[in-house]
Amino acid sequence: MPENGQSVAVAPARLEQIERAVVDLFVRLAEVAGLPRSVGEIYGCLFICADPVPMDALMERLHLSKGAVSQGLRLLRSFGAVRTVYVPGDRRDHFTAERELRKLVSGYLQEKVVPHLRSGDERLKVIRALVAETNGGARKVLQERVAQLSRWHRRAEQIIPLLLRVLQQ
Repeated sequence: MPENGQSVAVAPARLEQIERAVVDLFVRLAEVAGLPRSVGEIYGCLFICADPVPMDALMERLHLSKGAVSQGLRLLRSFGAVRTVYVPGDRRDHFTAERELRKLVSGYLQEKVVPHLRSGDERLKVIRALVAETNGGARKVLQERVAQLSRWHRRAEQIIPLLLRVLQQ
């Protein structure tokens, strides 16, 4: 905003270019996180848009199907990255992106990482049993690798709860 307090209009072509660049950034982040491309597109669009956006506008803007947008919104809402906003006079649901990084990371960890940690002990027991039934020279190497996996799992069980506590402060 200029010093005199007035807003500066952004040319539509420039705004579209900025929006595409932001969406692309979140597509890449979604890929790194193992999420579908459409999830990155949806979050990026909602992140850059100044106003809440209805589902049909997301479909049109991103050239995605109703199913893809619906699934993407459901996933994003499950870890608190998107929330529904009431827009007076409009019966459609409108969506906006959560912009606070700690809430995004915390929600993602709770939804995607913590469930895997909880099932990790049981999976490691199964793997240990399979290794115990193995004969030959490979057994020792396999036991070492499973021990390493167990150490990683214990460290994750210690670090993730601490990280979540820090993020929720």
